[in-house]
Amino acid sequence: MSSENPTFQDLFKSENDIPEEYKVPTIHQREYLLNGELIQWNGDVTEIYSPICIPTENGLQRKLLGSIPNITAKEAMDVLEASVKAYDNGLGEWPTMSVEARIKCMQKFVYLMIQQRDLVIKLLMWEIGKTLPDSTKEFDRTVDYINLTIDALKDLDRESSRFKEAEGTIAQIRRAPLGVVLSMGPFNYPLNEIFTTLIPALIMGNTILFKLPKHGVLAHYPLLKAFQEAFPKGTVNTLYGKGSEIITPIMESGKVNVLAFIGSSKVANGLKKLHPKVNRLRAILSLDAKNAAIVTKHANIDVAVSECILGALSFNGQRCTALKLIFVQKEVAEEFTQKLSTAVSAMKAGLPWEKDVKITPLPEVNKPPYLKECIEDALAKGAKVLNENGGYNEASFVFPAVVYPVNDQMKLYHEEQFGPIIPIVPFDDISEPIDYQVNANHGMQVSIFSEDPVETSKLIDAFVNLVSRVNINCQAQRGPDVFPFTGRKDSAEGTLSVFDALRSFSIRSLVAAKITESNKTLLNSIVRDHDSNFLSTDYIF
Repeated sequence: MSSENPTFQDLFKSENDIPEEYKVPTIHQREYLLNGELIQWNGDVTEIYSPICIPTENGLQRKLLGSIPNITAKEAMDVLEASVKAYDNGLGEWPTMSVEARIKCMQKFVYLMIQQRDLVIKLLMWEIGKTLPDSTKEFDRTVDYINLTIDALKDLDRESSRFKEAEGTIAQIRRAPLGVVLSMGPFNYPLNEIFTTLIPALIMGNTILFKLPKHGVLAHYPLLKAFQEAFPKGTVNTLYGKGSEIITPIMESGKVNVLAFIGSSKVANGLKKLHPKVNRLRAILSLDAKNAAIVTKHANIDVAVSECILGALSFNGQRCTALKLIFVQKEVAEEFTQKLSTAVSAMKAGLPWEKDVKITPLPEVNKPPYLKECIEDALAKGAKVLNENGGYNEASFVFPAVVYPVNDQMKLYHEEQFGPIIPIVPFDDISEPIDYQVNANHGMQVSIFSEDPVETSKLIDAFVNLVSRVNINCQAQRGPDVFPFTGRKDSAEGTLSVFDALRSFSIRSLVAAKITESNKTLLNSIVRDHDSNFLSTDYIF
């Protein structure tokens, strides 16, 4: 799977052959954001390499993109203390700021963020191998998400601006921040997925400890000054370095109030156990997924093939919402696998900025050998690679493999491959994919492909209590961002969406008083003179 192949001989280009408009400067970052200051770092650094390889005299070599600070536990604790001080038990400038003022800060951040659009998009391509259209979409979608969050907060604030009366008591119920939030995100959407937790947590008045992802870290460098200029000092502080060294003492301190984490359930469980008072820790988690597609004999095969390719191979299958296991009924298995294999074989491979490219190099160094191991395990247990060039590997590049027939004795049946392999499981009875989901550790999404209403209804009723989203004749996906995004079992904790995230990162808090003339006079005076940032009947436009 790694021998010479003329189909891919020009996959990696010399630096002279890379268009100037897509080149990026080498960025040796020597700052981290602490208490409103960009602190200079003179210690150890971690070098950042691209999945894009350059031909050299010694063969293909990953291109050096730059380096980042490798701070120690001491500096990490300073970052934590800055966040704790800025929150100040809820008395700090940011948590006590009015909703309208926090919105203005966020709008300033969006304005400054947009100024860095081109550089961030190029860094996404170079750091994680995401195509130009997908990198562009990630940036623009993130901006849209922030603006939608601002609008959602305005709506939430309007709903909360009224006083309510019940049983002789008058009260105003609003949402208040939770405290210090540790935000940790994944490499596959290093901007968008991280911001879907960081932005709502921030705008609700929490202070942020921002641990940058392992891959996609430099893409945030152009945004550090935006964070610095848009928000009060200490509101956002950044962490760079080895998670095992700097996150452990932070969690053990007990000073983190919220863990916002997107990654593996194993790591999330370990982080939660480090906290000395787990009942005080709120966790908002998006974790493992092994989303299944079910193609029945009543499916429109062409639709199923098209959607399964999108679901399984968008960004090389490196998405938590990717379709990672496809069940196909035996009556249509031959037609489905033939059409799927033909379509996959025709997918264009190349570098992220090249026109119509769908398959690109993989950022994780250990991913190609892991995928090879999964394929070899399946082959040893009776499966075949159906498509031309399936599993071909050169340096950081792996061409997608359609593997069939897969069974429950294989790694691909149980493990989340998080890469360009499409395992296909033939089945006789519709109860088989249902049993799979019942016994699976994951429960994020499923995609059902069927044109039969009775069959589809039975599958819907079975799966809505096993996963969090059932997709009909379409791929699994996160969006639209206004829809709830969560999972069952080991796949998630808490719910994210534009609306849900605001609630996840806050708590309902109320001010109540007995309905007496003196209390009415007191409350009217506070509201009229804007003496309180919490009590307010203002309408934010």
